[in-house]
Amino acid sequence: MKEKQKYIVITGASSGIGYETAKAFAKRNKNLVIVARSKDNLEKLKEEILQENPLLNVIIKCVDLSITSKVHQLYEELKPYCIETLINNAGFGNYSSVADQDIEKIETMLRLNIDALVILSSLFVRDYKDVTGSQLINISSSGGYIIVPNAVTYCASKFFVSTFTEGLARELKACNAKLQAKVLAPAATKTNFGNIANNVQKYDYDKSFGTYHTSKQMADFLLKLYDSNEVIGLVNRETFEFELSSPLFNYSGNSQNNQTCYTL
Repeated sequence: MKEKQKYIVITGASSGIGYETAKAFAKRNKNLVIVARSKDNLEKLKEEILQENPLLNVIIKCVDLSITSKVHQLYEELKPYCIETLINNAGFGNYSSVADQDIEKIETMLRLNIDALVILSSLFVRDYKDVTGSQLINISSSGGYIIVPNAVTYCASKFFVSTFTEGLARELKACNAKLQAKVLAPAATKTNFGNIANNVQKYDYDKSFGTYHTSKQMADFLLKLYDSNEVIGLVNRETFEFELSSPLFNYSGNSQNNQTCYTL
């Protein structure tokens, strides 16, 4: 029987890191499911990929993952495909004091950065934890390991992503699961992140940051994480060097104060 084709699923693929990551995996002859709101951008990405490798399958899923019901619907639509790796890249940021932040924008950000990521991760782990070679890569931020001034709520959302994914990685290892959970933590990267986070049409990364990476560089870092057995791929916010490491947050795995097995 012919082996079922495998796919890399990438959310937030219509621009930035997600866009370049899709192109990077395509160069490795990986079939793709690319997910985002912008159908035009996804069509453009698909066309670029197929011009270089017309034998690949590139599936477009146009969906707004800040709507919870759409997240569940997306996963149902993914069930016919054999997923090798799920990359939860969709998300956006916000620069503002907590007192002045736009609550509607923050609600949408938290649904996308946290809710959608947890739902997709949980459903994927449930189905693929015992599948050899499967990976879950969640995109956090260097702001998911250090609090950045004027971006407290955004950083808190990415601290959630970092701790959730590190904890999941430990949980999977403890039960000898075959799926690997990993977290990528970029620092400043030249995408449309700055525009959205600051609510501006034009954003000058050269004026705002002394150093930053391109989306292509971050996609290359993601592939290094993908190829490794480490849990974390982190950009050092001071040196901008990319580092692979084991989990960084403290973990009370063997504490005598942990809850013992509880059943009703």
